[in-house]
Amino acid sequence: MRLFAQLAWYFRREWQRYLGAVALLIIIAVLQLLPPKLVGIIIDGVTAKSLSTGKLFAWLGLMLATAILVYLLRYVWRVLLFGASYQLAVELRQNFYQQLSRQHPAFYLRHRTGDLIARATNDVDRVVFAAGEGVLTLVDSLVMGLVVLVVMATQISWQLTLLSLVPMPIMAIVIKGYGDQLHQRFKVAQAAFSSLNDQAQESLTSIRMIKAFGLENHQSSQFAEVAADTGIKNLHVARVDARFDPTIYVSIGVANMIAIGGGSWMVVHGHLTLGQLTSFVMYLGLMIWPMLALAWMFNIVERGSAAYSRIRSLLQEAPSVVDGTRTLSAERGVLEVNIARFNYPLNPVPALHDVQFRLAPGQILGLCGPTGSGKSTLLTLLQRQFDISEGEILYQGIALSEIRLDDWRSRLAVVSQTPFLFSDTVAQNIALGRPNATRAEIEQAAIKACVHEDILRLPQGYETEVGERGVMLSGGQKQRIAIARALLLDAEILILDDALSAVDGRTEHQILQNLRQWGDGKTVIISAHRLSALVDAAEILVFNHGHLLQRGSHDSLAVSAGWYRDMYRYQQLEAALDDVPAQAEPLVS
Repeated sequence: MRLFAQLAWYFRREWQRYLGAVALLIIIAVLQLLPPKLVGIIIDGVTAKSLSTGKLFAWLGLMLATAILVYLLRYVWRVLLFGASYQLAVELRQNFYQQLSRQHPAFYLRHRTGDLIARATNDVDRVVFAAGEGVLTLVDSLVMGLVVLVVMATQISWQLTLLSLVPMPIMAIVIKGYGDQLHQRFKVAQAAFSSLNDQAQESLTSIRMIKAFGLENHQSSQFAEVAADTGIKNLHVARVDARFDPTIYVSIGVANMIAIGGGSWMVVHGHLTLGQLTSFVMYLGLMIWPMLALAWMFNIVERGSAAYSRIRSLLQEAPSVVDGTRTLSAERGVLEVNIARFNYPLNPVPALHDVQFRLAPGQILGLCGPTGSGKSTLLTLLQRQFDISEGEILYQGIALSEIRLDDWRSRLAVVSQTPFLFSDTVAQNIALGRPNATRAEIEQAAIKACVHEDILRLPQGYETEVGERGVMLSGGQKQRIAIARALLLDAEILILDDALSAVDGRTEHQILQNLRQWGDGKTVIISAHRLSALVDAAEILVFNHGHLLQRGSHDSLAVSAGWYRDMYRYQQLEAALDDVPAQAEPLVS
């Protein structure tokens, strides 16, 4: 029953719908008492031979009219009640999505995708079912049960009514115990379902790799293990669930036995008529639904409560990066970085330390270094995906922690190492940040990213569906479409996080030439393993193990002993060897 208290905020807001549904349920409950009463009158009239044919048809017509009216009223309350519960589903999912969009990478280090999907779908469905069907069964069972009890006690016999209710308190205690067990077991079962969802999601997204390594049987066996564990935990829920109905039927059976035994004795001794006993037994039959509904209500509400606790635990989780309050002025500003130390959550080893630089508007900054040296971490901090442990990053003289996140990120256009494309057309993927961009603007951005000709060769050109995650495109095409998407934003600062790794040297050179023309007055930050991409940078930072190993222009670094000179010479030699035509082997006679 705790779920109703948890959702009290929604019931108060939608009180008109719920009150209307409850009022109609009460009217229906009262109308359903009429047929048993009329049956008792007809039986007594037939027994006493005082019922005329006209009256018989009149009573039967009244019963038919009652049935039709009940049908119409049930339709109306269903629209009111379930309309309100479906609106709750919309709000919960909207709140859930907004919460996910506010979170930062630290949140997704703790929660897996499959678990989040399970909470947004299966758990929300359970809560909505409880908010609709649960409210229905609660009100219907209480109203119907109380009205039937009042009629049985006042219109027929209060002594027989009390006698028939003897099994009910015992049944209520047993059902309450079942509900507590169900709450805990269903929570465990939902967690197992999340794990199953995780396994399915990971297998589907990595299906190419699984096939390439011939791991189909291995993955199938792993999935079978998780599915079997989920099945066992759901079976534990089903075992508790299966106890509800037998308990109700046994209680109702005992109540009927007591009612018929006691009622027969009262008929024999003249305390009741046969028609009254018949009506009483029919009224007692009407109690079967309230009792079953009460048990069912306990079942679905406990499931909904367990599901809502899982949803609420995420909705109440505050973002690890707190939004600032200050807004930026329209002019471009200087970016100043002074990072004393930064380490990822749950990792005591610093990912960056002692990093300082200053980037004026319109300059190009190059980042390079061995794999895992801290380049992408720095770019992550510039986007304020994490907060710095010690130090600060300033823009226009204001710390990023004080600037509104939306205001700061609107100044950035980012192309990551692994660009993500939606299952949509090429044009829509490029226009992601500017949905209202014209086709001419989209094509111009694609031309600058050197992907326009590739797009035209696709089956439907810019209207070609790229498939999930851009599955039908090559790595280089995906990178260039992502670059076009960033260029279309026309943002003040462009960040390329190893975004040219999948294109050839000639295409890279052309893209960089286009960027220099596009980026006149704009700030560009390029992280790259191929050092030829950094030649025109005003300053190049060389990272190693999270700190600055070298810094300077390309010309100065290329002649200074160190990592940059060695790597640049190696890459030049590699490029020269690639340009040498292969020597033809002599024919063997």
